[in-house]
Amino acid sequence: MPTSSLFLRPFRTHPSDVDANTKWLLKSAQDEVRKALDELPAELAAQAGAVTVIYEPTPGQYLLDEGWEEDLLGMFSGYARHEASEAQPPMPPQILLFYENLWDFAGGEEETYREEVRITYLHELGHYLGLDEDELDERGLL
Repeated sequence: MPTSSLFLRPFRTHPSDVDANTKWLLKSAQDEVRKALDELPAELAAQAGAVTVIYEPTPGQYLLDEGWEEDLLGMFSGYARHEASEAQPPMPPQILLFYENLWDFAGGEEETYREEVRITYLHELGHYLGLDEDELDERGLL
């Protein structure tokens, strides 16, 4: 079963300066995305493999300047699978997960955090697949 590319942007500081909690949040988020990918039906897993996942603590200034909220949990960027055409400039599909915002949203509860990472990832993947919340729920993904 193909898996999505899992990409981590470089830490804003040297990795040795990052505290253990931040490393744990990141690793937990990556583990939950891998688990969600492993649990996808085969036809969706094959399509999900085309989407890179980027992990950032919070939205960067470039997103805030575009009007996105500071507490954004995740976002999909690029063209959805069903919208891709040769006429559009190539922009690889990617999902951004903001792990510190997810942790805050979960109220600092580990189980809730893991579930929110999963839900946010699947929600954003739904944008790529052209599925809305109801369709994701019908497939047992939310």
